[in-house]
Amino acid sequence: MSHQKSTLGEFIIKNQSSFPYSSGELSSLLNALRLAAKVVNHEVNKAGLVDIFGDSGDVNVQGEHQQKLDVFANKTFIQSLKNRDIVCGIVSEENDEFITIEGQDKKSNGKYVVLMDPLDGSSNIDVNVSVGTIFSIFRRITPQGTPVEAKDFLQPGRKQVAAGYVVYGTSTMLVYTTGDGVNGFTLNPAIGSFYLSHPDMKFPKKGNIYSVNEGNYGHFPEPVKKYIKYCQQVEEDRPYSHRYIGSLVSDFHRNMIKGGIYLYPNSTVNKEGKLRLLYECNPIAFLTEQADGIATNGQQDIMDVIPTDIHERAAFYCGSSSMIKKLQEFIEN
Repeated sequence: MSHQKSTLGEFIIKNQSSFPYSSGELSSLLNALRLAAKVVNHEVNKAGLVDIFGDSGDVNVQGEHQQKLDVFANKTFIQSLKNRDIVCGIVSEENDEFITIEGQDKKSNGKYVVLMDPLDGSSNIDVNVSVGTIFSIFRRITPQGTPVEAKDFLQPGRKQVAAGYVVYGTSTMLVYTTGDGVNGFTLNPAIGSFYLSHPDMKFPKKGNIYSVNEGNYGHFPEPVKKYIKYCQQVEEDRPYSHRYIGSLVSDFHRNMIKGGIYLYPNSTVNKEGKLRLLYECNPIAFLTEQADGIATNGQQDIMDVIPTDIHERAAFYCGSSSMIKKLQEFIEN
């Protein structure tokens, strides 16, 4: 290597000045997430060898069976965030209610709230397919020192100060934005450090991949069905390739690098959509827009939606701008 790539820690410190209101807390918060990601990565990589593999027997708030690794990831991220007096509250896919975090003085002094899906795509764990962690960070609305309230979490995605994901795959990557572009860092497991491997990530303007669970085609709205047929037509630039892993992080990560569109429409089965607005759609939408893509629910930009419930669901489409615009033509007609 001709020049030393910067580590995630160095990159965070160097770019601290680009955070609005920064006094080091957001850097420390990102470092807490980085640390938890390394611990979870270690467990994910040995999941096949130990009893952490498989189903915990519990069902989470979403009615989905919790894999043991989900529970482990949830505890790890919560503990890592609690250890630094920066976060006043957490919303997790695995917990029914939001979690209030108090300092030693029994006050919620933290400036930030974190919303997360600690292990996205966890049904894939048993078959050794990539899974991920998604996170979204907001500044609280309520005054510091007072208990955190629901309204601190129910902010539109536009108010996010940072968002990102970790993909635990053939290599482990942490990808995040603070509203100043998207950067990807790959873990060197020998040293335990994340190195900047994908600076300033952008969606290719045109893509040729569409990602959707086509098994649900019969339940989709008519415009989405028509768009899928359009993707399959034989033209000079089509048919597009259909690629679907069933882990939002993995599908999104591939599409951002190669160019593509991800579709999870509302349907006759999931009237509101299936993905969660606050800790799946919003953070991925923030990354999408920062990478020159578009993220929408079909009617408006996802980040303009005003949430009403911490586990609210939404229809979700994101990807290369030309592909989303084409989809929007079908929806508008």
